[in-house]
This record gives sequence, structure tokens and C-alpha cells, in this order.
Amino acid sequence: MNGLLDGLSWLFDGENWSGPAGVGTRLVEHVWISGVAVLIACAIALPIGLWLGHLGRGGTLAINISNIGRAVPTFAILALIYLTPLGLSVWTTIISLVLFGIPPILTNAYVGMREVDRDAVEAARGMGMSGGQLLRGVELPLAIPLVMGGIRLATVQIVATATLAAVISGPGLGRIITSGFGRQDTPQVIGGAIIVGLLALVIEGLMAWLQRAVDPMRRARRRRARPDRDPGMPLIGDEVVSGA
Repeated sequence: MNGLLDGLSWLFDGENWSGPAGVGTRLVEHVWISGVAVLIACAIALPIGLWLGHLGRGGTLAINISNIGRAVPTFAILALIYLTPLGLSVWTTIISLVLFGIPPILTNAYVGMREVDRDAVEAARGMGMSGGQLLRGVELPLAIPLVMGGIRLATVQIVATATLAAVISGPGLGRIITSGFGRQDTPQVIGGAIIVGLLALVIEGLMAWLQRAVDPMRRARRRRARPDRDPGMPLIGDEVVSGA
């Protein structure tokens, strides 16, 4: 208990938040590298997962290949990339985090597309929708909860795992923890661990809210439940819901 209180005291000391090695700077670094890694992972994994899920083939192979990243420890990936010409740079950390974030995004995108109600898909085809219209107008809206679940999982994992970048002198909040170990400063180590945990919880909460906010089916259900809505007013997604 005393250790926890010492860590909180260190964390609430204003002097520890200022300067190039302060908590404020490290927090910005941590959020930046995590955000860039998530964006790159989404840019790679989402198109592949959605398209393979739409086609209904090749997904198992792609998922198995991407899951190799889960089998290899993140620290090992960091060490291997450190030995490349990139050496000790911020991109060493970002590339490692991207490889770590791709599997859950790709897997959930593919599974989400394949679990879309086939009756809704066939009804849309019967209405004359093209492949692209089917993907954008029917499959993707219905797959959004699982797709966003994968992005949410990858984001939280990346934010938590980015702490390991400090092992090879990378940026982020992990530098606070490793510096505390080097100086045998237990309050600093505990304070750094507390802020990493709090950041992960905040990100988890924000991603959970975003997952609900972007779900078009959830918005349609809420609008349908509104008593002041004109019964004759059409809802976006009504045809999809009724077809499902």
C-alpha cells in the first residue's frame, strides 16, 4: 500500500511532468506512436479483411499468416527490426506495433463480413446491387460491430504494448519505468505503471464509445424507438434490417 501511495505522490508531483523527459512529453510520444501504428494497421488490414470477407475465399490463409504476429513475442519483433537498417528509430517501434495490431483487425473484419445474414445479402443482390454497392450498403453496415471490435482490441493492445519500446530506448511512457528501474526509484516505476494503466483504460472507454457511435444499425434502432418520429419517414438501413 505504501508503494502505491509513493507512486501516486510521484505522479502528482508537478516537477515530474515538465521537461523533455517528463510525463507530459512521454505521454504525447506514447499516444503519437500508438495512433500512427493503429492507423497504419487499419490501412493494411481493413481492406484485405473486408474484401476477402466479401469474396468468401482466401480469408483463412490470410488470417493464419497474420496470426504469426501473435505467435512471435513483441520484444522479439522489436529486436529483429532493431537489427535492420532502421536501427534505433521511432519507426522500429511503430513497425513492430503495426505487426502486432494487424491480426485482430484483419480477423474481425473477415469474420464480421462472413457473419452477415446471407438472406439480407441475397435480398440485396435480388434488388440489383453490384458487388461494391453490396459491400458498402449491406455487408459493411451489418459487420461494423465486429470490425470495430477488432480495431478496439488492437488499439488497446498497441497502447499497452508500446511500453516495451523503452527496452530498446524507444519513445513513450515506458521510458519512465525503465529510467526508474535504472535509478532504483520505486515510486517512479509505480507512477509510470499507473499512468500506462490509466491510459489503457481511457483508450478502452473511448473505443467502446466509438464502437457504439459508428454502428448504423444501433442508430437506426434508436431512431425507430423515438416516439416523436414521423412513422412515414424512412430510415437509412430499414431495408437491411427488414431483410435480415
